[in-house]
Amino acid sequence: MSSVVQGFTKSLAMTVLSEIGDKTFFAAAILAMRHPRRLVLSGCLGALIVMTILSAVVGWVAPNLISRKLTHHITTVLFFGFGLWSLWDAFSDGGEAEEFEEVEKKLDADFKANAGATKEGSKADDELKKQRRPFLLQFFSPIFLKAFSITFFGEWGDKSQLATIGLAADENPFGVVLGGIIGQALCTTAAVIGGKSLASQISEKIVALSGGVLFIVFGIQSFLSPVKS
Repeated sequence: MSSVVQGFTKSLAMTVLSEIGDKTFFAAAILAMRHPRRLVLSGCLGALIVMTILSAVVGWVAPNLISRKLTHHITTVLFFGFGLWSLWDAFSDGGEAEEFEEVEKKLDADFKANAGATKEGSKADDELKKQRRPFLLQFFSPIFLKAFSITFFGEWGDKSQLATIGLAADENPFGVVLGGIIGQALCTTAAVIGGKSLASQISEKIVALSGGVLFIVFGIQSFLSPVKS
């Protein structure tokens, strides 16, 4: 039970500090200002839950493919690496305002392109388009799929995903998944409800510093702890 709690607390803390002020956090906030919040929240959160589960599965399988001692050492190196990465971002990044503007510009371009395409055609064309929709669009809202895809591919290869893999390899995967999902739910809900006002008030430098320190603490703990059998 203690291993589940340890995995849960580590994953929760890591997820919250990694996701607040992240590009996907800003994307959720911007999308929620333009589309129904429930669709944006369900799309973004669905993608993050799928990503968390996939990452934990990879981390859980890894010790069965290579030695647990090697995965333990790799996880330790990853924690130190992510800690230094976060600290570097905190001191060298241009700031959360630039990050928010960058995400907003990308979504603006996409939004204008879609708006231009929507204006073309008549109601008859719209009916024809509905009949010819791809399979997924027949069952899911385009807004849901947009939020899902932006978040999923935005998180792919991100340090939070790699850190989740490392945690699941070294801690109880169930606790890691549970902590990750709750952390993602808290951050995504805050982004969707708070919108731009909340996103613009977040100090990305402080978040990056806190995340960097947390990763380094995890690295030290992993370095000093014995390899689990």
